Amino acid sequence: MINNARAHRRSKAIAGLAAGLAVTAVTACSPGGSNESSSDPSEEPSSVTAGEKPTCGSDPVTMKGYFETGFPLPKALTDEFTTQFPNVTWDIREDQFAVITQNAPRVLADDPPDLMRLPSILDLANDDLLLNLDGYATAFGWDDWPASQLEQLRVSDDGTRGDGSLYAMGLNFSLTGVFYNKALAEQVGMTEPPQTLDELDQLLASAKDQDVLPIQAFNGGATGGLAFPLQNLMADYSPAADINDWIFQKPDATIDTDGNREAVSHLNDWIEAGYFAEDVNSVDYSAMMSRFIDGEGLFMFDGDWESGNLDKQMPGEVGFFLMPPLEEGGAQAAMSAPLTFGVAAGAEHPDCAAFFLDWVATNDKAREIGVEVGGSHPMGLPDAFMPEVDADTVTASTLEAGAKIGSDNGAMDFIANATGAIYAKSWTPQLQKLVGGEQTPEGLLASVQEDYEDQVGN
Repeated sequence: MINNARAHRRSKAIAGLAAGLAVTAVTACSPGGSNESSSDPSEEPSSVTAGEKPTCGSDPVTMKGYFETGFPLPKALTDEFTTQFPNVTWDIREDQFAVITQNAPRVLADDPPDLMRLPSILDLANDDLLLNLDGYATAFGWDDWPASQLEQLRVSDDGTRGDGSLYAMGLNFSLTGVFYNKALAEQVGMTEPPQTLDELDQLLASAKDQDVLPIQAFNGGATGGLAFPLQNLMADYSPAADINDWIFQKPDATIDTDGNREAVSHLNDWIEAGYFAEDVNSVDYSAMMSRFIDGEGLFMFDGDWESGNLDKQMPGEVGFFLMPPLEEGGAQAAMSAPLTFGVAAGAEHPDCAAFFLDWVATNDKAREIGVEVGGSHPMGLPDAFMPEVDADTVTASTLEAGAKIGSDNGAMDFIANATGAIYAKSWTPQLQKLVGGEQTPEGLLASVQEDYEDQVGN
């Protein structure tokens, strides 16, 4: 939890943002606005009082971005943005998500980007490295969006997530589940998606018996990709709200519960049964995707951000379903979160960054890209434009799954986002040890919880 001094620093940062935005209406015709303070830090942004919104202006602007490698959506959006606003160009650096997680504090402090793919926002917000976006939320009307879209991006004054000030935005609202190869599914006798976890287990066993790799996955290098199937299993054995409480650093929250131990034990059963490739600890994300596209693997636990890619690479050959519950007809949950991007507190062009984030959610072409390339539901108002999607595509399936998670109130943030270091320093090595037979399910969760408490305490 944060101390009083840190809370005071954040209060000053919030007041500073309001002051900085107070000159927005005056500077909207110049790129990036201004970070100068007004004489009264308590004033509302003049963009709100004057009924104006920040823009990128008309002068040349070079936006500095720090994005995640291997995901085409941000690049597709920035390219289209430049098409519509030719004065704006992009200088983009890319890294794997685990590297971004490790680098985030240093990059935000030493070389602040205008727009950055974010890991856990909590420590970054508490350390005043992210720009508070409350003023922009008022100016653009983001506060009118469904609250559930933004709650994972809020940090409260007590230093926990889930409510409070807005410190990030999403390029869309993603979820994870299970992709499947339709030809291999038919081969192993799958006529419809499994309705229970037991039915899924039976299909995995059938695939193994027929020399079909049951699950294509990645767990190599700096990214413990088995966290994907693990959290899907956790959704069956534990309430989604309890998992979110741990990720949001709510008081006394723990990941080391009876239900989660059952989930890790179930994952370990899959490992011992040979349902993953023997070299899974050497497979990175891009290799997993290449193998699945080449027809290796019946199932793949992954996110809807790959829907558009799979519709292009394997048209008509891939299906998608949510993790089946323990009992048929039961409520379902999934890792479901905004594709999180934020603005560095020291960004050179914060107005343009905020304008871009609003454009992503409100421009028809941007929303079309979000669906066709990202495979996910765009952020924004419920009645905002939605492009038509072919019912036979995997994108249609992932959009339908997102609606189901919404109706079941089953959205979970990613367990890797609980702290800035938990993915690289705890989940990844512990899952790799589990695959290697060097860790037990009970020991894995105890180790992760111990690391979590140390990191939260710091």
